[in-house]
Parts: sequence; C-alpha cells; structure tokens
Amino acid sequence: MNVTVWNENRHEQKNEKVREIYPEGIHGEIAQVLDKEGFNVRTATLEEDEHGLTDEVLNSTDVLLWWGHLAHDEVSDDVVEKVKQRVLDGMGLIVLHSGHFSKIFKSLMGTTCDLKWREADEKERMWVVDPSHPIVEGIGEYIELEKEEMYGEHFDIPKPDELVLISWFEGGEVFRSGCTYRRGQGKIFYFRPGHETYPTYHHKEIQRVLVNGVKWANPIHHPKPEYGNAKPIETISAKNL
Repeated sequence: MNVTVWNENRHEQKNEKVREIYPEGIHGEIAQVLDKEGFNVRTATLEEDEHGLTDEVLNSTDVLLWWGHLAHDEVSDDVVEKVKQRVLDGMGLIVLHSGHFSKIFKSLMGTTCDLKWREADEKERMWVVDPSHPIVEGIGEYIELEKEEMYGEHFDIPKPDELVLISWFEGGEVFRSGCTYRRGQGKIFYFRPGHETYPTYHHKEIQRVLVNGVKWANPIHHPKPEYGNAKPIETISAKNL
C-alpha cells in the first residue's frame, strides 16, 4: 500500500517547542509510525512544487493523510481539485486535527466545518462509540490524552456515515472526533487529536488508530462506474407507440 503524509510544515519552522516534540516534523513522525507497519510511505509539504502532490505522486497514492493549520489559503486550488478527483476515483483520505478547515475537507463536506476551540492544557477522553469498527481495533473503551486542544460542538459537518469516536474535554465540551465518509469511490476518515504543541502523535493508541485508519481507507479496486446514456443489457421488447 502506498501512503503519502502531507503536512504544511509551518509550525515546525516557526515554533521551537514544536521542533522539540517533532524534530522530523509532524509528517516525519507519522511517516515513521506507518513505515514500521510495512506501508510504502512518502511525505509531501506545502513549500514543494505543487505542494509535493504532483500527478505522479497522487496517481500512485492509495491513502493520503493531511495535516494543516496556518496556511490553508496557500494551498493551490488546482492541487485541491486534483486531490478531490483522486478521492472520488477511490484514493483514501485521512484528515487530521486542524485539517478540518482545509480546502480539501471543506470541499468534500460542502459545509463550513467550523467548531469551538480552546487551548487550556486540558484532559481529553476519547470514547469508542463503535467498538466493531476496524479503525478502533486494538483500542479499549477510550483513549485518554493528558493535554490537548479542545474542539467542541457544534461541529459544522454533514452527518457522518459512521461515528467511531466521541471526545469529552475537562472543560465540559464534547466533540465528534472520529468520523467516516464515502465520497464517490473514496473513503474519508476525520480524526480530531493532534495539536502541534502536544506529543499526541507519539501516543501508542493514537498511532494504532492512524495505522487502522490507513488500512480501512485503502481503496477497493472496482471498475469505475459508467455514466450517461446507456445501451440496454437485455433486449427491450416494448415498441414506441
């Protein structure tokens, strides 16, 4: 399976604390986790030509992971459209944390994808609400993070096809933190945790969800549906009067 981890890679350049937590970047940490599981992994960042998402890269990617925050508006509309078409054609997409505001996620959802937020070093308890789902295989009843950024409802997204995880925060809010969608032939997983100043992607259970999510989002290879005017499969006996 070919996996591409995309990250705008801006916090790592601006914030020493983020560099200390993720010396190889958030994309580098996630790539290492997936590489250990035997995936064929590459990374791409905002400053590369075509943001690292050339036709060659996209056409050979089975699952794309997306982390962005500071520079959503700097992502080329042309690249977004190419990514969207690849999802509709079957490529899996995993949108992480503040990627909820990315152009690609908003385009695929058709809503503002807005929410409440707060940075207060508060505890997050992420409850598994669909224990039969393969994305949470190997996870207990919940995942507890000592410190995370709060995201709170209302989260302006379409009703998920499957709701896998719900978060509770120390300040009292709740949030739909693990949501799946299908668009065209592609599968999409939104996974909430991952604020850049916390070591969330070093957490073993978070890593397990990422690995499971990639496996789940892997394309099912099926002939592309044909659209438009169609010739009959069977003989039509009725005649025009």
